[in-house]
Amino acid sequence: MTDSFMLQDYAYVGFFCLIGVIFVIFVFFLSRLIRPHHPTPDKLESYECGELPIGSAWVQYNVRYYLYALIFVIFDVEVVFLFPWAVVYRSLGFFAFIEMLIFLAILIFGLVYVWKKGALKWV
Repeated sequence: MTDSFMLQDYAYVGFFCLIGVIFVIFVFFLSRLIRPHHPTPDKLESYECGELPIGSAWVQYNVRYYLYALIFVIFDVEVVFLFPWAVVYRSLGFFAFIEMLIFLAILIFGLVYVWKKGALKWV
């Protein structure tokens, strides 16, 4: 395999990324052109749900909410790797089975670490 062949593959990826960025910029520009823009005092309020805003909009949330969200995303994304492996499990062989056991051990170690640190306690 030559280097020019690999560069050509990267050129395809770069081209599609460029087209994607141009498309997003074009859609934002187009939506700004065709949207109605009639601000009223009601629309410029903090909330448009009919309730008067009470207090400051800068409310400090407990950091545990972010930790739960981060832990969920990490483990959810990692578990997604199990599905393609399970589909082709029979054709991968014993070495892939060992690799998946190592992967699961790392996930379980991470879960135990977070649990021991007390990050999963709600109150």
